[in-house]
Amino acid sequence: MNKTTHAVSVRAWWLYAGMALLWGIPYLFIKEAVATISPAGVVAGRTLLGALILLPFALRARALGPALKKWPWVLLFGAIEMAGPFLLLSRAETVLPSGLTGLLVSTVPLFAAIIAMLAGDRGMLKPLRAAGLVLGFVGVAVIVAGPSLVASGPGALIAVGEVLLTAILYATAPFVVAHKLHDVPSLGTMTLSLGAVGLVYLPIGLLTQHGVPTVRSSMSLLALAVLCTAVAFIVFFALIAEVGPARAGLFTYVNPVVALALGAVLLGEPITPGLLIGFPLVIVGCWLAATGGRFRAPKAAAEVPESDLPPVASG
Repeated sequence: MNKTTHAVSVRAWWLYAGMALLWGIPYLFIKEAVATISPAGVVAGRTLLGALILLPFALRARALGPALKKWPWVLLFGAIEMAGPFLLLSRAETVLPSGLTGLLVSTVPLFAAIIAMLAGDRGMLKPLRAAGLVLGFVGVAVIVAGPSLVASGPGALIAVGEVLLTAILYATAPFVVAHKLHDVPSLGTMTLSLGAVGLVYLPIGLLTQHGVPTVRSSMSLLALAVLCTAVAFIVFFALIAEVGPARAGLFTYVNPVVALALGAVLLGEPITPGLLIGFPLVIVGCWLAATGGRFRAPKAAAEVPESDLPPVASG
């Protein structure tokens, strides 16, 4: 594994680009899927199909056994990382533009920094990290206070709250991995979690589905499951192997750019002044809060084993 060198290979750049796209487009597909499929149905379809695709890889890697031994913690992880966020995002995107949703989800590093600080990490009190927290949340306030969003009524503000709650859940899940699942292969954790969440949501999705989904919604759900869930995790694991866990998640700063661009180009979603002002504040704030202004991870962090890697927000 190329974990200790700072040079980034051509293969790594391709993997970075793939992840920026694969976890930048889920918001577009969710927006299209929930047009005629219930939010619970979207979650069920996405997770079950994703689990079925990942299952052969997990079996080949013998990753399910260790995950089954710690199934209560795996299920807790699945609830925090998938069951809650996937439903909240699907509900929110019945109201919010996909690009705005992707941008709000990118606040995960801000909430992760707050959780780390509450857990006693004094490094989060350093001036640059504290400034990043303030800057990031100022950016969120600018976006939420925009005239177009406020004019949309209380439903839009509730949806914003659902997305921010999703970000909090995404920020919390890595702590479960770090403290309870650090010795379990990520592939086993993901496969078992996806399957369990899918089985829970399947009857709910069937009961809440009214009418026959359109071909467009069905194809969006299929793409969400195959590309943004199964393939994305496979590519992510390959990226971890190529650059190490400390640098594998750097593509997440590009995801909201992809989400905003696709929403604007393909769905005609407006790029408001609030987004133009708030977007860079959020991204810079997240970067400062997460890194303290460093452009490179310290050598010690680059040697963290793959199983210790916290998952990033998958949308």
